[in-house]
Amino acid sequence: MTPPEVFSPAKLGPVRLRNRVLKSATFEGATPDALVTGRLVDFHVRHAAGGIGMTTVAYCAVAPEGRTDRHQIWMRPDAVPGLRRLTDAVHAEGAAVSAQIGHAGPVANGASNRLPALAPSKLFSPLSLQPIKAATAGDLERITAAHAGAARLAAESGFDAVEIHFGHNYLVSSFLSPKLNRRDDAYGGSLRNRAKLALDIARAVREAVGDRIAITAKLNMDDGVPGGFWLDEALQVARWLEADGGLDALELTAGSSLLNPMYLFTGDAPLREFAATFPVPQRWGVRLAGRAFLKSYQFEEAFLLERARQFRAELDLPLILLGGITTKETMDRAMAEGFAFVAMARALLREPDLPKRLQEDPAARSLCIHCNKCMPTIYSGTRCVLVP
Repeated sequence: MTPPEVFSPAKLGPVRLRNRVLKSATFEGATPDALVTGRLVDFHVRHAAGGIGMTTVAYCAVAPEGRTDRHQIWMRPDAVPGLRRLTDAVHAEGAAVSAQIGHAGPVANGASNRLPALAPSKLFSPLSLQPIKAATAGDLERITAAHAGAARLAAESGFDAVEIHFGHNYLVSSFLSPKLNRRDDAYGGSLRNRAKLALDIARAVREAVGDRIAITAKLNMDDGVPGGFWLDEALQVARWLEADGGLDALELTAGSSLLNPMYLFTGDAPLREFAATFPVPQRWGVRLAGRAFLKSYQFEEAFLLERARQFRAELDLPLILLGGITTKETMDRAMAEGFAFVAMARALLREPDLPKRLQEDPAARSLCIHCNKCMPTIYSGTRCVLVP
């Protein structure tokens, strides 16, 4: 059977996309009042005009304490007019738009949010230097319902899809991790118990929106942390999510924003640039000790593909391949191996029009050099530092 052309139209659940190239979620750093700004709209319009099939707004927290800091959007009625302005602008460029919804859990900055961060078990945060509370069963029921409410608001705001964040040791991912989840109740212990929050949230979101919009989830294949969530368990969770029937596609990711963020990105670790975003006393601490947190991994094209193949062999659910996709050749390989979509991030920060260029010239090459100096710009507006 001939694989589909990556720039041909495709269905994602109830949504028709003009092609199979997605702009994956990268926090834009453009919401200082936790509401949509013109800068955020412009960010996504640039990507839509550049030729992607769907762009992803990141990050839309389901609760105020679920933000990595207080400048992120959290889904509430006050946010809807701005979100509607954004979705209308993206649609005017011919692209679809998804909202990444989730709860940051232990990755949330309790000091910034002025609310306690939550985790499966008590922790001390290396990010905010504060204690993290163990979530109660009541907290988890509230957060599950909040995901459903956020999905309804996304549909009301004109989004074509929501992406539920089950990765990077955000709340759901931290529950999946045997390293971080030391509970002995219905949410801890066995893999089935550790997966309860993910399965409950996926069901609640589907019940909330039905078939009005597409639903995807971003799932860790592994945390990249000793004792953390690993491939064999991730495959089983993916099977359960598929069996429940609530998802239209699964995006495969890896790494821990809490413990090992460079495992997802690979390439250079911009320690000096990250340190410069902190006040002077902390800056020197980051410079001295930051290498233990920001480890360096060699960049390779399609660096998550080998792991993702194992999921493709086990599942019928449409899969989104992420991780170092910068060439038409790689996109074609993903299609040939049965992936339904490909997702790009850093390369699009360098060149928002890269999809259009690749469609016009399959031999075109990305200008991204994988320096990762875009990562520290999340504090001042996410961008490629090499673009004037």
